[in-house]
Amino acid sequence: MKATKLLHNLGQSLWLDNITRDLLNAGTLKRYIDELSVTGLTSNPTIFDHAIKNSRAYDTAIRDRLTQGKSGEPLFFELALEDISRAADLFRPTFNRTNGMDGWVSLEVSPVLAYDAASTLAAAKELRARAARPNVFIKIPGTKESLPAIEEAIFAGVPVNVTLLFSREQYLAAADAFMRGIERRIAAGLNPDVGSVASLFISRWDGAVAGKVPAELNNQLGIAMANRTYKAYRELLDSPRWQSAFNAGTRPQRLLWASTGTKDPKASDVLYIKALAAPFTVNTMPEATLLALADHGELSSIMSADGGDWETVLAQFSEAGVKFGALATQLQIEGAKAFVKSWEELLDVIASKSEALKRAA
Repeated sequence: MKATKLLHNLGQSLWLDNITRDLLNAGTLKRYIDELSVTGLTSNPTIFDHAIKNSRAYDTAIRDRLTQGKSGEPLFFELALEDISRAADLFRPTFNRTNGMDGWVSLEVSPVLAYDAASTLAAAKELRARAARPNVFIKIPGTKESLPAIEEAIFAGVPVNVTLLFSREQYLAAADAFMRGIERRIAAGLNPDVGSVASLFISRWDGAVAGKVPAELNNQLGIAMANRTYKAYRELLDSPRWQSAFNAGTRPQRLLWASTGTKDPKASDVLYIKALAAPFTVNTMPEATLLALADHGELSSIMSADGGDWETVLAQFSEAGVKFGALATQLQIEGAKAFVKSWEELLDVIASKSEALKRAA
């Protein structure tokens, strides 16, 4: 049995951290669903930038939009919504079979809105309505400034994938925003069954400290931070506040492992997948990592609900001078900037392709 199936049987959802029109047109995504136990998908500006830049599959659609007077950001979102809608339809049987627990796809609001709650909320509502699919998450960054938008989106019934979380504290703040929105729905007599996941980024921790800590600590910080956050997640699920909401019909906000592709060429290509095996979580992995897991991966143990001995590991990083709070803030800021950069590059690609297509017409 493939390790992807074993992980699925353990109770962890395997989502693909990629989307391209070629994946859809060639039937590759459908094959991953059927053969590799993939039950969802995430996207971000970097993924779309690479997809449109490196393929001609979007040329006809871009040309059609140009004749309609579309350009820039509006043109991009039409392309993205086409891909997201097609993917959502492929995952719809999973969504129906699991009563909405799984089978989701994610589309991100413009990353330039990361520190503008009002505009983020308006964009989330608009994209949700335009997608017109029940199994589409709208990704909202978990920055301090966006927490009100997360709460308001949940209250409005918009399913949210909270992204760009790096630490236990950032996760807890996002989870609290989710719960505030849910509790307001309960108080208003609304259905509190609004889907959400909270995405914790893993590998960027190790990239940030590479060469700055003793060699024996290489590639351990991301896993340690994941275990610390997983303990907090399990405690929230067991808390009276959350269980009261569950009793009222709330769907739990699941913890999602993001950025799980191994960056260190000396480390295992399934390092984070094996270390983060845990039921009732999601692991969204790059295509290469998914294929590596299917090809030669194996599972060992599952994560301990109490975080295991990772506090000891974190103490060693602390002794090496790592300031977790400051670094988490830095990583979130850098992550937001990286998505803005990809967004700008994406719009540049669309503009250059549009000009080339006009000249060729």
